[in-house]
Amino acid sequence: MIGLIGKKLGQTRVYDANGNAVCVTVVHAGPNRVLQVKSSEEADGYNAVQLGYDDQAKPERQPKPLRGHFEKQGGKSVKQVKEFRDYSLEVNTGDEVPVTIFEAGDYVDAIADTKGRGFQGVVKRWNFGGGPASHGQKGWFRRPGGIGACATPGWVVPGKKMPGHMGQVSRTVQNLEVIQVREEDGVLLIKGAIPGSKGDYVVIRGAKKRAKEAKA
Repeated sequence: MIGLIGKKLGQTRVYDANGNAVCVTVVHAGPNRVLQVKSSEEADGYNAVQLGYDDQAKPERQPKPLRGHFEKQGGKSVKQVKEFRDYSLEVNTGDEVPVTIFEAGDYVDAIADTKGRGFQGVVKRWNFGGGPASHGQKGWFRRPGGIGACATPGWVVPGKKMPGHMGQVSRTVQNLEVIQVREEDGVLLIKGAIPGSKGDYVVIRGAKKRAKEAKA
């Protein structure tokens, strides 16, 4: 597996060789710095590569154990750290991993947090239809209605759709095509949408489940 940590810069469109407009998400993903290489033959017990991205301008704001980890690796503090198991590239601590590990035409998975919506009711959160707006109805237009009844079943079933926090959850979008790799800018242009707002962090990894058209 290969992968990078990046930052979503926004969306735009580019044109392919046939002049067709392609909607892409622009992700700044380079370079990443190798913070640690773990091996199954050592105390770690498994093979992995730990990458860091986005230098921390004020490292004193980070926990002391984390700062000590960065100092031990001989590098600057970073804001984002991600571990990739069974990394297919041969790297050493302190190396930089550029965006060119991906090529145009590759398929990737994008992992990011969705936009946070705060506390929301059932109409927005679960797409409930709401109550009737006529026949003497008052104050129940956007409420959920009954949630457990009095005697049967007499309790609220686990998983019942109710008001609560919406968004800000990790989501993985699979099999997105890399349209362009711009090494000089350190960005990837990836076809389609990626969760999150501008400036949110995103993990880009090689697709685990290749799309059928990618196998052709």
